[in-house]
Parts: sequence; structure tokens; C-alpha cells
Amino acid sequence: QVQLVESGGGLVQSGGSLRLSCAASGFPFANYPMSWDRQAPGKERELVATISVGGGVKNYEEPAKGRFTISRDNDKQIVYLQMDSLTPEDTAIYYCYVRNYGRVNWGQGTQVTVSS
Repeated sequence: QVQLVESGGGLVQSGGSLRLSCAASGFPFANYPMSWDRQAPGKERELVATISVGGGVKNYEEPAKGRFTISRDNDKQIVYLQMDSLTPEDTAIYYCYVRNYGRVNWGQGTQVTVSS
């Protein structure tokens, strides 16, 4: 059973940083790309970043470029999202996800709130 557990969210002031973690289990983690997305109140879910199986290829969507860094530790089966220079527009629930076994599997999410 695929399980993804996010942590590391919280309340931070504008300009601050947070590092999110997503612990994975129930599937061969090192064989799958991993992604983070987010959903802000009243908005659609949007992709933030994706990392390849070995971590050598990272893709960022526009809001994350230059401020966020995705990484992974295949031994620990954890994917990270380092978020710097946060703004109130980054306030959202952040989810990690993996596409496997014919479906998208998300964690429960972690709330990030950025105050101005």
C-alpha cells in the first residue's frame, strides 16, 4: 500500500524559509519520479516541482523557480522541498505525490502559511 506522509509545514513570515519532507513507503521509491504540488484556498491544485528517480533532473513550475529546491534521499525514501523567500502567495496545503500502479497517490498534505 502506497503511503506518503508530509511534514514540515507551519507559519512563517514573508521572506522566511521552510523545508518540507515527504516520507514514502509501500512501493520501490527509487524507481519513481516524485513531485510536489499545492492547493491554495479557493484555487486549483498546481504543480510545484518534480524530481527524477536519481535526482539528477529537477523541473520547477514558475512560482517555484529560483526559490524552491526539490531533492530526494533514496536510501531514506524521503523527498524534500526547500522553500526560500516565501511570500503570502505561497500559502497553501502542500502535497507530495507519485504516479504509480495506474493512479496518482497523494499524501495528506502539510499546511504552509506565510504572513505578511
